[in-house]
Order: sequence, then C-alpha cells, then structure tokens
Amino acid sequence: MAKKKKDKEKIIYYDDNSTIVDMSAVSRRGEKKYSQQPQMFSSFGEKFKTFWNAMKMMFMPMLVVLMALCGLYLLLMLLSGDLF
Repeated sequence: MAKKKKDKEKIIYYDDNSTIVDMSAVSRRGEKKYSQQPQMFSSFGEKFKTFWNAMKMMFMPMLVVLMALCGLYLLLMLLSGDLF
C-alpha cells in the first residue's frame, strides 16, 4: 500500500511574494541579483487599514491593562496616605 504524500504548503512572504526557499535572487557573493519582477508597494490606504485592524484587536486588552495599572496606582496612593 502506497501512501500519498501531502504537498507541503509554501510559506509566502507578503513583502515581496517570495517563498522561504526562493534563493534565486542571491548570488554566491551574497549580494542580491537584479530582479526582473517589478516590486509591489502597498498604498497608504492598505497600510492604514492594516493598522486599524490591528488596533481594533488590541484596544480592549489595552484598556483593561491601563485600568488595572490605574487601580494599582490609586491603591498604593491610598495606602501611603498621599491620595487625600
């Protein structure tokens, strides 16, 4: 019984769309060869959309941490007598 091998999924870098094993742009001396592919740059709108999506995920945990730190600060100020 021969088992079918699964094809490994290639990981793609999103900055230049090359895979991890793609060494075609590197010469023996280590400098990059000239690439025939035009480089794709992201627009300001795409960067802002990515930033906003990341901020939406981090906003509530950030508020929880800030509230905990403020609570600890107020507790320490109350215990030391410098609050009132």
